[in-house]
Amino acid sequence: MAAEATRDTLRQIAESLRSYLETLKDSGVGSLPGHAVAEQLVLVRPLPEQAAPVALAPEPMMKKAEAVAMPTQTQDMFVASQLQSVNTLEALRAGIGDCRRCKLCQGRTNIVFGVGSPQAEVMFVGEGPGHDEDLKGEPFVGRAGQLLTDIITKGMKMTREEIYIANVVKCRPPENRNPEPDEVAACQPFLLKQIDIIKPRVLVALGTYAAQTLLQVKTPISRLRGVWYSYHGVKLMPTFHPAYLLRNPNDKRLVWLDIQAVLREMGRL
Repeated sequence: MAAEATRDTLRQIAESLRSYLETLKDSGVGSLPGHAVAEQLVLVRPLPEQAAPVALAPEPMMKKAEAVAMPTQTQDMFVASQLQSVNTLEALRAGIGDCRRCKLCQGRTNIVFGVGSPQAEVMFVGEGPGHDEDLKGEPFVGRAGQLLTDIITKGMKMTREEIYIANVVKCRPPENRNPEPDEVAACQPFLLKQIDIIKPRVLVALGTYAAQTLLQVKTPISRLRGVWYSYHGVKLMPTFHPAYLLRNPNDKRLVWLDIQAVLREMGRL
């Protein structure tokens, strides 16, 4: 029995590593340094099996990894058995600590974990913190954040305290560049666990990078938005980022159509 359990564990590790390498390859990473493969791998418990999308993307969906492997220190709390026992956002944030799992830690001021209700019906996911968010340690607090607040309060007739807001990565990328594949891989287990704890009815991906990262596609946001997808069993609606709307106010009407679809799904319209 012990030998069989060991084989199962090794098989899970191999499958997780293969999925991780395939994800990096799809993102354009050609090779990894030897030490990255040699370091201890932590298996993160996946969320429930993904359902088929409500509607298919215009381009084929790329293969998704149901388990994520990432390099970490030996005593990291995010081994499989310990992660399963984390059941509150406070415990998850405490476990992240003063995170040094990727190079984004070198230039950040604050970790931007996420804000809102742990029982939120809807969860907004952006790509990463900007300058204002990095300084305050809270997502969407600048001009784009004010527009998101208007969408929530004026359009959805809800408060920011009723929903949850997070990002694909929790530290600001230098010069607000897009997060890189290794940075996304290091942060993805935390976003997955946030979704697992909150169990929202609907996810809203804000902008190109958030939508493409969650869905593992390269389809432009202009073709992704307005269509329902599934992310680890949770319905997902991509839409334009509030920062894009500041530059292109005529497209606010399209976001309103997407938000109306979200409200109908929630039974609020």
